[in-house]
Parts: sequence; C-alpha cells; structure tokens
Amino acid sequence: MLEADGRVVMVSGASRGIGRAVVERLIDGGYRVSAGVRDSRGLVGSDRLMLHRYDAESLPSAEAWVATTIERFGRVDGLINAAGINPEANLIDPDETALDAMMLINVKAPMRLIRLALPHLAKSGEGRVINVASMSGKRVRNPNAGYAMSKFALLALTHAVRQYGWEHGIRATAICPSFVATDMTAHVTKWPREKMSDPRDIAELIATVLRLPNTATIAELLINCRLEDML
Repeated sequence: MLEADGRVVMVSGASRGIGRAVVERLIDGGYRVSAGVRDSRGLVGSDRLMLHRYDAESLPSAEAWVATTIERFGRVDGLINAAGINPEANLIDPDETALDAMMLINVKAPMRLIRLALPHLAKSGEGRVINVASMSGKRVRNPNAGYAMSKFALLALTHAVRQYGWEHGIRATAICPSFVATDMTAHVTKWPREKMSDPRDIAELIATVLRLPNTATIAELLINCRLEDML
C-alpha cells in the first residue's frame, strides 16, 4: 500500500458533500491537499491544505488551479473529481439547458482537469485519478436521463484515462455510489435519508483506492445503500 507522506491530492467540489468528506479524511491521513472550491464553507487552509477558487465551467479556472497547486506543492499525485450537479433533464423536455450544464460540469470539467494534471501524475509514477460517478452511470432508474447520460460519460472518461495512463503508472477509478446523504440528495423522498450512505464512508473507500499499488487497481467501485438485482 502507498503511504500518504509527501503525496499531493487535488479535490474538486471540496467544500461540501463527498468532496468535503474526502478532504477531511485525506488531511487526517497525512496527505497534502489542494481543494478546489467556490465557497470555502468553513474550510480553513493550513500548511497541508491549500484552498483555491475553482469554477468548473471555466477552463482558465482549471488551468490556474493546477498551476497554483504545482507552485505551492511542487507535484500532483492524485486528482479526485467530486464536483457535480444534478438538475432535471427529462428525455422529452425540449429545453436542453440542464443537459448542457451537466455535460459541462459532470464530464467536460473533469476531463479538463485530468488533461492538465496528466503530466504531473505521470511524473509521480503512481498517479491516481478518481472520478465520483454514480450508480446512475450504471443503470437508469428515474426520469432524469440527462444526469444518467453525464455519469455514463464520466465512466467512459475513467476508462479512457486507464488506457492512456497505464504505462505511465496512472490508475483511474470510478466511484459509483447510490444515494449518499448530502445536499444533492436533499430532495429525495423515495429512500429514507437515515438509510443513505454516509459521505464519510465514501471518503474512506476513496482513501483506500488512493493507497492501492499499481498492481492492484480498481476500475469501478459500486457502492449501494439498498439491494439492487444488478448487484
């Protein structure tokens, strides 16, 4: 297992939900973390935690974040794409605004960060890319076709990174949780909130994936709080 000492991990969507839980877990575990945030929401920078404004819609914002991380820490060993949105994009709705937003934030934004981080991850020799996808990237169980489409695409991106980065020591994993008790699921009524996965448990799994050596990589990790036939 890889040790955290000296390793630097970038985390998008770091101010809340799964991203926030990941930042807290990694700091506790001895990593140096570069947190991409819109609003710090109480996160406080330190010698091991850098906070940087990150707007997922903006390529210059991504470029500035990666560049500042290198300037501050001198390396990038891991990238965790936890930023995401889930407005409703019904299949028969002619308004494509929500779909466009999800394809930009949930797919194109992580692709840009990965592209920018790849040279540094390759230099590490044990670079890790972890994309927080969803069980909605494995099956469709509700009318929000756009969200599922974006998460299916994120899984494809993960496998593309695995193919491209393998010889450089880069390993990529898609984390696919079902309902997690975060702001994003605040509107959910069909499953009790107290029975949803805890974001801290998802963070613990992500921390474990980060530590796996190059010879023990996980392509997709499906995590559920309820029984589904496909599992």
